[in-house]
Amino acid sequence: MHYMITERFHPGKVKALYQRFAEKGRMLPEGLEYINSWVSEDLSVCWQLMYCKDRLLLDQWIRQWDDLAGFEVAALISSAEAKDKALR
Repeated sequence: MHYMITERFHPGKVKALYQRFAEKGRMLPEGLEYINSWVSEDLSVCWQLMYCKDRLLLDQWIRQWDDLAGFEVAALISSAEAKDKALR
């Protein structure tokens, strides 16, 4: 399943977050795939698109970053799936 992660950086932690990223990378558990991300111009929010079959992998990944940011996770379906679901 695809997931949109909204990552809100804790105040004063953006530099520390990017330093950890530079040193350790994304730290994705095996089976969690990073697709792309976008960051607000003021460096306060990051939206990441990811894919995995096991939602628990996202929780594992979030635990490695939650000291620097807060996370919201939304499971996504395609527009075609949404249409089919709505018209059932």
